[in-house]
Amino acid sequence: MTVEIAVQLQPQHAPDYDQLRDALLRAEDLGVDVAFTWDHFFPLRGDDEGYHFECWTVLGAWAEQTERVRIGALVTGGGYRNPDLLADMARTVDHISGGRLILGVGAGWNEKDYREYGYEFGTPGSRIALLGEYLPRIRTRLARLNPPPLGPLPLLIGGGGERKTLRLVAEHADIWHAFGDLETFSHKSGVLAQHSADVGRDAADIARSAAWPGPEQAEGFVAAGASLFTVGVSGPDYDLTEVAQAIDWRDARTAG
Repeated sequence: MTVEIAVQLQPQHAPDYDQLRDALLRAEDLGVDVAFTWDHFFPLRGDDEGYHFECWTVLGAWAEQTERVRIGALVTGGGYRNPDLLADMARTVDHISGGRLILGVGAGWNEKDYREYGYEFGTPGSRIALLGEYLPRIRTRLARLNPPPLGPLPLLIGGGGERKTLRLVAEHADIWHAFGDLETFSHKSGVLAQHSADVGRDAADIARSAAWPGPEQAEGFVAAGASLFTVGVSGPDYDLTEVAQAIDWRDARTAG
């Protein structure tokens, strides 16, 4: 199985966009396969009123500033934008990048984002229900846009709720991003396989993504189906040491 390495460059605590751009270019030079950002409006760690930049504006810049890596959000908050508009934004960024966008979406969870920006926070159930309403609209709008995405514009869904979220993954996603340790990953992957069978999909058609667990545990995740690992890196320094270690592991595995 081919295994890829991504970096999530968290747009927090960097006072200047230059630091984020520099980290992106360093990561591409190191050899990452994918560069993700996240879709929040405030830092998630440290000072929650600290420096922060908006996701999709950043992705538009990244589309121009990179040459090879695929780019995307890990993940876009489902309730933050009209879904038809989000589809159009994604199509546009996909064109700017030459067809390198991954459209990552999730139900959202950070209450401060909702409260400060005037979105209804609701409950976990209502947020997942809203995501379920939005996903078909995103697909429909993408099919209607002129020009269409350069694509393939894979849809990534993040989350692990066994009854609702994984059902949406089975129905809509090309990539599933999981959270948790190997035991949790393996269990939920099995749940996803059952949902996939229920909706008439081959579970093998849905790629599995996880946080980088370190070289000692990575092969166990691969055996359980993971093919994409993401290393999270925060500002202001954007230390890519762990990213380089993950890339070394990937390259040694490929060569071996």
